[in-house]
Amino acid sequence: MRVGQNPAKFIQEVPQPARVTVATVVYIPLLSGYFEQSLDVLKICLNSIWDHTDESYDLMVFDNASCPEVRQYLLKMQEKGKIQYLLLSEENIGKAGAWNVIFGAAPGEVIAYADSDVYYYPGWLTAQLDVLEKFPNVGMVTGIPMWSPAEFSTSTVQWAVNNPDAEIERGEFLTWEEHWRHARSLGGDEQKVREFFADVEDIRLTYQGEHYYVGAGHFQFVGFKRAFQSVLPIPNERPMGQVRLLDVAINEKGYLRLSTPEWWVQHLGNRLSENGFNARGALTNLKGRERNRPRILHWQLAEDFLYWIYHRIFEFLHR
Repeated sequence: MRVGQNPAKFIQEVPQPARVTVATVVYIPLLSGYFEQSLDVLKICLNSIWDHTDESYDLMVFDNASCPEVRQYLLKMQEKGKIQYLLLSEENIGKAGAWNVIFGAAPGEVIAYADSDVYYYPGWLTAQLDVLEKFPNVGMVTGIPMWSPAEFSTSTVQWAVNNPDAEIERGEFLTWEEHWRHARSLGGDEQKVREFFADVEDIRLTYQGEHYYVGAGHFQFVGFKRAFQSVLPIPNERPMGQVRLLDVAINEKGYLRLSTPEWWVQHLGNRLSENGFNARGALTNLKGRERNRPRILHWQLAEDFLYWIYHRIFEFLHR
């Protein structure tokens, strides 16, 4: 039996979502080992969103079964009104699984996604929205000048070839410093990274007098929700390792994948100091920072062995 009427019936309007949903996926199962600094990294990531986003937006955070300390922090931020949509998963459903939820549930027309270890520079959203709206049929725009495998952007190249106002160039347009700035945050070995980029070529697209790079990264991108929803569901069988399927699907649908010529975001990884940031989120001088020092072989072998043990223990405890 119902007594009286639900007061909500007499409300004439509800708040409307912002055009842009800024979204991130968080997975910090513990605060030791690999994840020792991950909560500090997350705080820097979110603070840079709150401080440096110059457009109206709603923030959506998908927590993929993090530890209690991380969830308490996220709940506190939601209580303060800093997180508009907070989704808490009982289990880690994988990055692609979290994408499936976010792409289906985000209320905005545009989704601006990044992993929870990304730093946003002032003006990042406006700059990426400008690219999104300048080109037709864009699927993903990443906010750094970057190289990515050409096979995931064939639709972008084909569009440029067929468009008399666009020009495609192949060659060495990105500097070593730009390649290394991103690769070092991914834990890349400097010598191996040098060898890899010695054999690849950048693809640069010129359109309406501006340069862009062909390709995008799945660690950070901005795109229309309709494009992401058109490729759902993304196959999700492992926590990670299948994220390239998003790149493949966006390309196969004929959407463009582009990167900006300027640095609007920075991937941090799991260690702040390695990328020029301190615990307060301040960017220190990257120029002149000590690069990876040469390692004595037996120390390298010992390090590799210890990491192998660490990963086996981690897998045993958190499989």
